[in-house]
Amino acid sequence: MFATGEPLAHSYWNVVFKSLRRDAPTNTVLLTVDDRSGWTTAEQADLLNKLRRQMPRRVFFDAAIPAGEDKAGDTALMQALQSYDSDIAVVARAEKMDDFDDHAFTLPSAQVVRNTKVVASAWRSNFVYYAISAPYTVTIHGREYQTLGAALAGVQSGFESDYYPDFSIDPQSIPRVRSQDILSGAPLPSGLAGRTVIVTSPERVPSIRYFGHRLVPAVALDIAGAAGLSLPFSVSFGQKFGSIPMLLLAALLVVQGARAKRRAKLAWYVATVATIIGLPALLRTQGIVFPPDCALIFISVYAALRLWQKRARRIQLTSAAGLPNLLAFTNGTMPVGADMVVAVVARYEEMLATLPHELHGEFARAIARRITAGSGTDTIYHGESGQFAWSEEARPLETQLDHLEGLRALFASPLQIGAHTFDTNIHFGLDRNEGLDVPTRLNSALASANQAMASGRSIEMFEASRLAEAPWELSLHARIEEGLRNGEIWLAFQPQFDLTNNRICGGEALIRWNHPTRGAIAPDAFILQAERAGRIDALTYWVLDLAITATLALNTRGPRFQMSINLSAQMVDKPDLVSNFSEIVRRRGIDPALLTVEITETSSVRNRPAACQNLARLRELGFRLSIDDFGTGEASLAYLADLPSDELKIDRRFVARMISSPRDRIIVANTISLAHALGQRVVAEGIEDAPTLQLLRDLGCDCAQGYHLGKPIAFAEFEKDYDASLRQGRRSV
Repeated sequence: MFATGEPLAHSYWNVVFKSLRRDAPTNTVLLTVDDRSGWTTAEQADLLNKLRRQMPRRVFFDAAIPAGEDKAGDTALMQALQSYDSDIAVVARAEKMDDFDDHAFTLPSAQVVRNTKVVASAWRSNFVYYAISAPYTVTIHGREYQTLGAALAGVQSGFESDYYPDFSIDPQSIPRVRSQDILSGAPLPSGLAGRTVIVTSPERVPSIRYFGHRLVPAVALDIAGAAGLSLPFSVSFGQKFGSIPMLLLAALLVVQGARAKRRAKLAWYVATVATIIGLPALLRTQGIVFPPDCALIFISVYAALRLWQKRARRIQLTSAAGLPNLLAFTNGTMPVGADMVVAVVARYEEMLATLPHELHGEFARAIARRITAGSGTDTIYHGESGQFAWSEEARPLETQLDHLEGLRALFASPLQIGAHTFDTNIHFGLDRNEGLDVPTRLNSALASANQAMASGRSIEMFEASRLAEAPWELSLHARIEEGLRNGEIWLAFQPQFDLTNNRICGGEALIRWNHPTRGAIAPDAFILQAERAGRIDALTYWVLDLAITATLALNTRGPRFQMSINLSAQMVDKPDLVSNFSEIVRRRGIDPALLTVEITETSSVRNRPAACQNLARLRELGFRLSIDDFGTGEASLAYLADLPSDELKIDRRFVARMISSPRDRIIVANTISLAHALGQRVVAEGIEDAPTLQLLRDLGCDCAQGYHLGKPIAFAEFEKDYDASLRQGRRSV
């Protein structure tokens, strides 16, 4: 906390001393020697001799002494210094702040100074190099020297090792006299008799950052240090612990405020903040330096925690509509022998968007009143997204379902909210798993209600068997990763037959998963989860890489072998799709024309223009494009017109019924003719028997795929079948 509060303390004192300003004491005068350059020791001696005639009380010589250049001048300066007896001191300054080593000080020549007193000027700073304090004494080459601020104040030591300047002293108000006025004997407006004179040169004296004024000559800080020592106290517990007194005071005031009566709490807390902000500035005027940084941090954290607690308490008790919310439901208990029911209102957010904000609560309360009227339950718990939950006495399942259908019928009449009328469509989720805790049952009912709304059903019940499967479904992403690593997920290949040459001409790469305990897992089950989890990209590139390995191996046999892979609709519009495919085929050294990319349903594509552009670019690179499942969903005539495809795959639902359904046979025949007219190759999938295969051959279909011709198998088996097909030259089908 102390390190964190340092920037806050810095900002606080900077603001305070911009506001608190007073003139410097008039008993200290700066005699500046910067009105001429190249002072010799003889000239400095002349200046000191003429200055003595002004009868100053004390003199501090804070200028560089060029000893050794003029022996006579050195002697004259030595005599001038000695003529002041103990009323003069020579200043040795540190080259930079926070440096108190011997090498940091340049002591004046001992031949010139002799027995004249030497004082030092050195300051400590904070993290941004603003001066903070100075020691009473420093040790240089084993000898102890009093610091200038302490010497100006006539103080040898204090309660602590450091003293603190009074930054309210305005550096611009320090009285100044030019050396030329002394040398010429010009009359001075206020004279120097009985005053302390500091002979100084800004060229020698470095500038130091000074609270409230930024950079000022260091000699101004020495005068402020003396002013600080003239205050009644000079107390601080140092940079690390100086904040503790105000922190303890803040804690005490906060504790007292917490015990105050409710009406007095706010006034007490306001008074606490005012005290913590104002008291340190007031104490500083008396020489007591207790920064408020840690106290302010403590108050801020305490206030944030109190606000969070109040907000949490409000959320726990009620929703924005003033109804008890779902969190309050989970914190309670369910009656024995009760069902959990959740109702969700379709398009709830849209309805709220059309209402003025002040009617949002009334809308939720109107729905709750209607549920209460139909269910007989007094307490309805409200979720902010249009969920309403309650418990009901458990009835036989059919009776309960009929009861909920009757409750749904109550919402057939519109809701009137002010001048707005709404038709409400409500769906129910039902949980009857009495042995589970309330949060689990509520989440089960919520999931069921959302599923009912998504599927358009009135009621959905959360079965215990579904709950048992939930951990598996929710962890499927991690299990897919594990399956790829240990080989449970593998790539199968299903042959495609050239109906003209009666041989295997290609294959489709299909992902499979054999789990050690659950057995074979349907591809649709885990591919959908991979899409939801954002893992489908890595899975697709894994398939592409293995499919390329197989394609390269099979194309060494002689005849052209075409490999098909499936591309998820989740990937079609991604900006990096084309570059990733291009990089993979370049790295693997394969002709993209040997690879067919099958495109299926695209209704979930967010950016259809980008998807079409990506597919066109893939085709430009040489990839062949195939429209999969033609005749279903998005794979319609409009789809065929939009996409730059090379191949059309007729969906198995039409192929499987060709023999028994003349309508399906006509659809397939015309689809083949249309595709050929557009220069497309036609693949029929889902062939389960020989008559269907012969009919497709008679209709002029180019390729066939299905279990009658070959199931998806591992590559080693597929490779043997392909070699056998090549050796026979003609495979009997």
